[in-house]
Amino acid sequence: MLHLRLITPSDRTDEVVQLIEKTVGTTHLAVLGGAARNPRGDVVLCDVAREAGDELLAGLRQLGIDECGSIAVENIDLSLSKRADKAEKEAPGEAADAVLWEQLADATHEESTLSVTYLAFITLATMIAACGVVLDNAILIVGAMAVGPEFGPLAGFCTALVHRQPRLALRSLTALLMGFAVAMVVTLGFSYFMEAVGLFTDKLLRQDRPNTGFIYAPDWFSFIVALLAGAAGTLSLTSAKSGALVGVAISVTTVPAAANAAVAFSYGQYNQAKGSTEQLLLNLLGIAVAGTLTLLAQKFFWARQRDRIGARSGRV
Repeated sequence: MLHLRLITPSDRTDEVVQLIEKTVGTTHLAVLGGAARNPRGDVVLCDVAREAGDELLAGLRQLGIDECGSIAVENIDLSLSKRADKAEKEAPGEAADAVLWEQLADATHEESTLSVTYLAFITLATMIAACGVVLDNAILIVGAMAVGPEFGPLAGFCTALVHRQPRLALRSLTALLMGFAVAMVVTLGFSYFMEAVGLFTDKLLRQDRPNTGFIYAPDWFSFIVALLAGAAGTLSLTSAKSGALVGVAISVTTVPAAANAAVAFSYGQYNQAKGSTEQLLLNLLGIAVAGTLTLLAQKFFWARQRDRIGARSGRV
């Protein structure tokens, strides 16, 4: 269930209440007349089944409530109410399959911003991965994968493509590419520093690395895993399964590939640097393709399901 808190101008409250009451899957409606002070108006509260949330939010935006008032949405972790159970049963489809497009767009908008924090995370992750590739330490590689924030702008790029928003797509792509560029340049300097203090050596990079050698040897398995991870990551975002997203983060070789490319370049190992760069680009392409196709499929099948339920309700 979702909880909505609305601030509406007093002359628009009746329209909002009517919209909520006619939306299947809503309950616990409450109106606090004149309770809002900034902006002035009424406060309207209600709960709505997740599978009916996107329809209600779209209707509220058509009424202009996001411009003249406020729309706030929260996830309800626990709701002990027979009315809530009834609302969820009446709502079309399954909550796990529902996509809140407004929530997804807002989340990916924030994650795809080229901020200092984003640059710090991706740079630190790449430096951790650099230590992992030189030491052939799989644990450090996994840790770097978990720290890397690159899935945010990738998801933003996919969402922008599905919504046909070229400006958001360009911003997400800029954050992604600039983030990796900055991280690789800093890691290059980090590699020189570690060599100067005797912690990195050319011998360590040249020796057989059974645990991390795959990072600079891209193949079809790399692309297939990227496709699968892209689909799983997109599903985890649309269904709010953050635990699954962590699993996606540690399954795709993006940050470690960037790290290996930077370290290999610092030692003149251009073949390794080339292979790592190909691995990085291959994985990014696979995630982007799978993420976009997954969102398109969700949009298509959810629309068809709602149409079938609407047609059945009309016959009844």
